Order: sequence, then structure tokens, then C-alpha cells
Amino acid sequence: MKVVVIGGTGLIGSKLVARLDEQGHRAVAASPRTGVDTLTGKGLAEALEGASVVVDVSNSPSFEDDAVMEFFRTSTAHLLRAEAEAGTAHHVALSVVGTDRLRESGYFRAKQAQEELIRNSGMPYSIVHATQFFEFVRGIADAATDGDTVRLAPVMIRPVHSDDVAAAVGRTAVGAPVEGVVEVAGPEAFRLDELLREDFAARNDPREVVTDARAPYFGARLQESTLLPGPDAHIAENRFADWLARQR
Repeated sequence: MKVVVIGGTGLIGSKLVARLDEQGHRAVAASPRTGVDTLTGKGLAEALEGASVVVDVSNSPSFEDDAVMEFFRTSTAHLLRAEAEAGTAHHVALSVVGTDRLRESGYFRAKQAQEELIRNSGMPYSIVHATQFFEFVRGIADAATDGDTVRLAPVMIRPVHSDDVAAAVGRTAVGAPVEGVVEVAGPEAFRLDELLREDFAARNDPREVVTDARAPYFGARLQESTLLPGPDAHIAENRFADWLARQR
């Protein structure tokens, strides 16, 4: 089948395109780099012609509250409209575990708005919720850094390898629409502050991780289980320590 991957040149998108190609599908990487811009609608009709499935793994170029909301609302509306006109049979979107519990954060409010547009569109859909990628752990640290100090709440997290996320999205894309959410998470649960200490030790990062129950996470306060998936999540196999060793 023809599968159009919006954001197909990014971290997850490029892995997903490669997997789908290996499985014998016709995967099309669609992004501004390939002439497809969901924010303006440019190139969408041409890219979606004959597509059975559209997978949206794109992300906003800005995390500023108004900009990220504009990106997800506008690009998702353009995409869903183009899919309806093209007769696409399945819309798949990648989102984040805990999105509905992180409404203090402008980014996660925008992701929730994206999901609501999909649910209300009438388009057969599946939403994949992933926990934070191994590759994003350092971004979490940078966002929580003040000088040489990184303040993080002692909450639980099950980070997941991007390869496992791409595999989960790929399985979902070639299956029947679930009309709901499927979750994917890593095999191990960590305390967020301890996970960053492990990462810093492996990379000789001199910053100090300070445990602070009130520390915000991209603007949102966290409860113990905010970042954890539900009991029916698909549990991936790649371990953080193995990935970390390969980064050295």
C-alpha cells in the first residue's frame, strides 16, 4: 500500500519510511524538505494521491505556546481535509503518553488539540502514544537547567528507543484503524531525576541534578504516574543502558 509519512525526514519518520519500504509498501517521506508543507497545505494534494494511509509524525519547529498551537491546529486541519479529498482510509498520528494529564504545558495543550481534531474528523484513525524517547532525555535536562543545576521531579518514567517507536507506528499504520489510542513504552521504569544522573555520569556531564518535587516539566507540574503508560501498553525491548553505551 502507499503510506505517506508526514515528517518523513525526521528522527521517527526516516526510520518508519525505511521499515515500510523493507516490508514492501510504498512509503513516501513528506516534509518541507521534500516540498510538502502541512502548515500552508503546499504539496499535500499531490503527495496524498492514491495513499491508503497517512502517518503524521511531524513536530512544531517552535515550542512557544502560541506557535506550537498554531502549528498543530493548522497543519492537522490541512492534512485531514486533504485526506478526505484523496479518499485516504486511515490516519495515524504519533503523540505522547500523558498528553491529557499535562495541560499546564502549552506544548501538550497543542498536542491535545491535535488529537481532538483527529477524533472529531470522521476519518478512521489511530493515535500512538509513546513515552519519551531515549534521544530526548538530554532535551529534558536542557529544559530543566539553570546554570549548572538541573531540577527534576522524582517521578516515574519509562523511556523508549526511537527504533521501537517507529516499529509501533509502523505496525499500527498497516493494521486496521483502532479508533483510539495505543501506547508504547520502554522496558524499564526509572525515577526521572535518577535517569538523568545515569545519563550525566555516562557522558561526564558536570551539571548537578537536584531532586525537586515542585520542578516543572515543560511548564507542567508532575504527579508520580503522569508520564507512565497504562497497563495495556506495548512494552518494547531496547534498554536505556545498552543505548547509552552505544553513544560513547
